[in-house]
Amino acid sequence: MADTGAAIELVDLTKHYPGNPRPSVDGVTLRVHAGETVVFVGPSGCGKSTTLKMINRLIEPSSGSVRINGADVTGLDPVKLRREIGYAIQSSGLFPHMTVAQNIALVPRLAGWSGRRVRARVTEMLELVGLDPGEFSDRYPHRLSGGQQQRVGVARALAADPPVLLMDEPFGAVDPITRGHLQDELLRLQRELRKTIVFVTHDVDEAIKLGDRIAVLGERSRIAQFDTPEAILAHPADDFVSGFVGTGAALRRLDLTRLRDVGVTGCPTAHQGEPVQQVRGRLRASATDEMLLLDRRGRPIRWLRREDLTHPEGPLAEAGAPVDGTVTRDATLREALEAVLTDSAGRAAVTGRNGVYAGAVHLEGLLDAVRGLLAADRRDAREHQRELEATRTGPTLREPEGVTAGKAVGGRAESGKSGTAGRPEGEAAERADADAAGRPQAVATGRPTGEVTEGPAGGEATELPEADTPEEPEGDAVGSAG
Repeated sequence: MADTGAAIELVDLTKHYPGNPRPSVDGVTLRVHAGETVVFVGPSGCGKSTTLKMINRLIEPSSGSVRINGADVTGLDPVKLRREIGYAIQSSGLFPHMTVAQNIALVPRLAGWSGRRVRARVTEMLELVGLDPGEFSDRYPHRLSGGQQQRVGVARALAADPPVLLMDEPFGAVDPITRGHLQDELLRLQRELRKTIVFVTHDVDEAIKLGDRIAVLGERSRIAQFDTPEAILAHPADDFVSGFVGTGAALRRLDLTRLRDVGVTGCPTAHQGEPVQQVRGRLRASATDEMLLLDRRGRPIRWLRREDLTHPEGPLAEAGAPVDGTVTRDATLREALEAVLTDSAGRAAVTGRNGVYAGAVHLEGLLDAVRGLLAADRRDAREHQRELEATRTGPTLREPEGVTAGKAVGGRAESGKSGTAGRPEGEAAERADADAAGRPQAVATGRPTGEVTEGPAGGEATELPEADTPEEPEGDAVGSAG
């Protein structure tokens, strides 16, 4: 599917507040590719939300520029700009005196859409975020759960079909279970829509799960590392990044691979209402001792073993053991492992859209996939170490004074094109040639690689963050809605 997003480039973006001798955001330079999700992650008060709000000019930059598809937006009408950029915030930001439909319709109406087109778009957006238009259109926000409010907030942000979506800790105010569901919904929406998303969070696990690339921000939004989640976990640029990512990098690595990436095995199935003799024969002909019973909609409801079918005393729907939990094809390896480890028999049913059966996973198969994944990571780490040693002993590219491989200089992103920060281009090409010759690789995740953006030295972002910096009042309410 073609990207519908727009490229974003921040160039020396800086914010000074009156009375503060140091900038709150200091010379941030980075590029976000069209259709990419980039996550700003960092400690509280580091300036990540301020940086985000300068993209749609809810906060005006003191200097520098913001370019969307190559055009500098700092000279545009800020209200018009905000109506062309989606914006979703924590606690949804819905207008309490408007219904769900009115909230979603706000920006399209301001953009001059016809009534018929607006109504069709409201219905489309509610269906897109998994809410029944007939049930939710006329509700007011106070009659929605926290998760439903956030879904409506995302629908409103996308209603005018903007190429860019800014999300400022949108899931921070909901419980962990709802938060996980909302993250999965966002991943699904992004696969369908391919918008350019800039997402702010202080949660490293959320950044790893959602981001194609992650910008780890230190004090004054200086970029400590800007790279893929895989590269940041395997090769943190410095002690600040390593400390912020924390321990358990191997377990976090499991959040980067999904069941659809490693494959889902099949499982014999029977349908509710089938004759027992026919079901028994199908299981006898298979190589397994267990099968799944599906309801009339194709959803798994019972696990049936051979002994359950020998002398059934009632209908199949009452035989065997119930399916207590399922995982989707979009589940991470960590989520799948949790599901099978909590199952008494060490397996879990896999479902697709609307809960329809898609396969099954078993503990041993998942462990084999994890072993292969970690072994590939170890090979990659050894190769990375050899490349660093070769860089130190052999000819190197000329770099500006103060630049060190894999680290940010000032507020500029220094991210390796092969996903390893700071690698010279010639070595990346050599590695690509070796890969083509058959070198084992890690499980693919489909994430884009990093990009080099060079600039003058300005010091590494390794200082501890300071207290929160004050922010100027945000823009008008209309801009927040769009």
